[in-house]
Amino acid sequence: MNLSTITSANNQDLKLLERAATVSEALKTSIGQQIVGQHKVVDGLLTALLANGHVLLVGVPGLAKTLLVSTLAKSLDLDFSRIQFTPDLMPTDITGTEVIEENKATGERIFRFVEGPIFSNIILADEINRTPPKTQAALLQAMQEREITAAGNTYPLTLPFFVLATQNPIEQEGTYPLPEAQLDRFMLQLQIGYPSRKEEEEIVSRTTGSKEYKIDPILSPAELIELQQLVRRIPAAPSLVSFAVRLATSTRPSFNGEKSVADRYINWGAGPRASQYLVLGAKARAASRGEPIPSYKDIVAVAPAILGHRLVLNFEAEADGRTTDDIITEILEEASKWT
Repeated sequence: MNLSTITSANNQDLKLLERAATVSEALKTSIGQQIVGQHKVVDGLLTALLANGHVLLVGVPGLAKTLLVSTLAKSLDLDFSRIQFTPDLMPTDITGTEVIEENKATGERIFRFVEGPIFSNIILADEINRTPPKTQAALLQAMQEREITAAGNTYPLTLPFFVLATQNPIEQEGTYPLPEAQLDRFMLQLQIGYPSRKEEEEIVSRTTGSKEYKIDPILSPAELIELQQLVRRIPAAPSLVSFAVRLATSTRPSFNGEKSVADRYINWGAGPRASQYLVLGAKARAASRGEPIPSYKDIVAVAPAILGHRLVLNFEAEADGRTTDDIITEILEEASKWT
């Protein structure tokens, strides 16, 4: 749909849509200076960024997860903190702690809060499943409310606030799986796979040479917040909202004797937050192209990354060798008949 056909949008929003499209392409180009391939992952990151959501990156070591996050932070001119999650990490190592200070003039001792690394714009929670649940939970309030509570006081976080967590899918010894409540805080779970042979040759050529790639900031924090607010203002047709809700509810077992794919293979399906993220993700994808209205294709495109980590499969799925991806593919095939 052409921008000129949308009479309900004001001129400022139309200009912001054009800016969103320009920025999205510029960010892809900027990230591409450091990251070879991984186009779907980059698209997912930009979708979550515009939708003001968090991302869980899953991939084996050596696939440039950390470099991808740091490059994104440099391209956005945002403060970046990396937290290496380890078994001995404490909640206060993330949120901050109170220290006693003495006033040299009066001799009075007072408590002063020292901010932890969570007080940044982009947080890389590296190997988040290697720390105990008590420390993992330190992120829950920050991810949902964009604030943290320490020693009875609540401190707002600097916006924009974006958590990117990483997990290694192959080495599970000494790890603590994220509880469903925490997984649900992540808008998207993105799988980072191996590069193609041609891409790997390009990676080796770049990283074994002497050329350095300079990343210049493309977007300021204030501009990013403005684009995130724009995504919220993009209209979604009632039929599109209905499609998103039906898609999310189709992952939930009905327990009424029906034999849908959810009834056969899923113990617990995606909750209402998935419906919200499906619509927001579709809006963000539309904005990244400069389009004023999201489509069904946008919802289908973001659905696997939104739904996958929210499904709890049952024993029958394991016995039949069915994966989460298989089940989502089947649900989306069925959903294609709804429109």
